[in-house]
Amino acid sequence: MRKTVAFAMFALVSAILMVPAMIWAQDEVVQQFNNGSINWSSGRVTAVGIGAPPAQPTNMAQARAMARRAAITVARRNLLEITQGVQVDSMTLVKDFVVKSDIVRTSVQGVVRNAQVVDTAYMSDGSVEVTIVMDMGGEFASVILPPPPVMPEGFPGPMPPTGVEMPEQVFTGLVIDARGLGTRPAMAPKVLDENGRELYGSAMVDREYAVQQGMVGYAKDLNAAQGNSRVTDRPITVKALRTSGPAKCDVVISNNDAAKLAAAAENLSFLQKCRVMVVLD
Repeated sequence: MRKTVAFAMFALVSAILMVPAMIWAQDEVVQQFNNGSINWSSGRVTAVGIGAPPAQPTNMAQARAMARRAAITVARRNLLEITQGVQVDSMTLVKDFVVKSDIVRTSVQGVVRNAQVVDTAYMSDGSVEVTIVMDMGGEFASVILPPPPVMPEGFPGPMPPTGVEMPEQVFTGLVIDARGLGTRPAMAPKVLDENGRELYGSAMVDREYAVQQGMVGYAKDLNAAQGNSRVTDRPITVKALRTSGPAKCDVVISNNDAAKLAAAAENLSFLQKCRVMVVLD
């Protein structure tokens, strides 16, 4: 009886501890594919591959080793396919760069080859399933993100819309609520005002920050986005009015919200450091 009660208590505690992890996972922005996924919240691409053992292996150890090797090869092929479908900006996929540049293609293939094996499952029929993960930051982002443009001396950055009151407030980050608009994630999205002026984009960020942590962070929960360490303690939250561009990854905010961002020079600093979160459905 005591063992039964103890087991029940253990199961209850375990279930309670698992709930936050399950909720956290559900709050991530993930694109699912047949053989893997793109997690835009963590900035990682995952792929799965299955390998079969040889028909007449010398022994079980050899069969498993060869099946695992085959699974890794398949997983890398699937990872490359998924990676080429990553949206870079509203007009471009990774595969568009790969087709145009041998250097980009070779670099992307190199990153995929170095993807980390995070799980290996041995099946009863002798086959092996391998899961590999690639980070979209670092080397991959350095290859894919556009190079910083050459700005004229004294370039002021995004200008406030005319005819709009500008309360001078200092913020530490930007949270954009883009739910309900069909907004899609991308590596280099833009934020525009109602007049089509670019308030945030690859031309305005410090490329080192963009490469290391991505231009934006994505979440599915507004409170989680507002409390994310990326935007620190005083983010401004704005509601996106609509999407822009063919891929629907650029967002438009009101001129009043644009004015708040442009009012203080300190706000341009956090934009340069990519302290931007976007909340999607």
